[in-house]
Amino acid sequence: MEIGIDNFVAADPSVEPAQQLQDVLAQIARADSAGVHSFGIGEHHREGFLDSAPVTILAAAAAITERIRLRSAVTVLSADDPVRIFESYATLDLISRGRAELVVGRGSFTEAFPLFGLDLADYDALFTEKLDLLLELRGNAHPHWSGRHRAALTGQGVFPRPHQAVLPIWLGVGGTPASFVRAGVLGLPLMVAIIGGAPRRFRSLIDLYREAGRRAGHPAEQLKVGVHVIGFVGDTDEQAAEDFYPGYAEMFTRIGRERGFAPVTRAGYDAQRGPDGPFLIGAPGTVASRARGISDELGGVSRLTVQMTNGRMPHEKMLRSIELLGTEVVPLVDGAAAS
Repeated sequence: MEIGIDNFVAADPSVEPAQQLQDVLAQIARADSAGVHSFGIGEHHREGFLDSAPVTILAAAAAITERIRLRSAVTVLSADDPVRIFESYATLDLISRGRAELVVGRGSFTEAFPLFGLDLADYDALFTEKLDLLLELRGNAHPHWSGRHRAALTGQGVFPRPHQAVLPIWLGVGGTPASFVRAGVLGLPLMVAIIGGAPRRFRSLIDLYREAGRRAGHPAEQLKVGVHVIGFVGDTDEQAAEDFYPGYAEMFTRIGRERGFAPVTRAGYDAQRGPDGPFLIGAPGTVASRARGISDELGGVSRLTVQMTNGRMPHEKMLRSIELLGTEVVPLVDGAAAS
């Protein structure tokens, strides 16, 4: 099981944006040297986040890293042009010498639609059509394609081509059964966002994905499952929980207020990081054990990415957490798999 990190670059009001982006690059470099397998940058087009241009951040990271895979988390495909997306990530793949990946999805916010002149009523149709085009671009440098929401392509060249023979594209999903089936039918690896509730409740949806893929004729090894969860590693369980809570509570209370949810409470937070919850917050042994538990509950997970976004976390503490994830959690997970 690969272990990765996701960062949505939530703005810290106490740090200048230019410095915060330098800190993010330093965190990716630390993840690379510590042995973390991948690092993903999210995409948001709203106040409070600094990740509206994720491929730019990832390209800067590619120049200062050597091994770590660099990916989106997720690319809001419905609100962008697949040709631009493919060209950008193919260029990132060349800069990084074959370490780029895409996780595409519809995103959890809708402000990108009016920002880019799109109709929210076309939410589903836009994603379906643009995913079809993106996959066509991956396999054909001179595509012939037509759709309803974009001008047709009649053999124009789409360049550059990536360094990898096939640019990896994962499908990011929430809890909609149709999305799991779509990923299975297309034979795309699946990235499941679990930000609350018991992970085991997603088992039936993942089984649905695997069955849809099997019926479509895709080999089992192609049907990879990844899980995106909230997490933070500290020297002790108590220290990790105390350090992560203030920034987590602030961000999710603010987002919840927009959606009519109750404010975050410490009791609810502690329950989510319990033995059956989705949070990987604690000392290395605790995090590794829960990571293996989630994988078992879901019938085997190929990749687990830890959402460590926290606008109130001091940079040095984030670097320490990343170091622990790479140097202690990854070996513990690998050792358990080997045994």
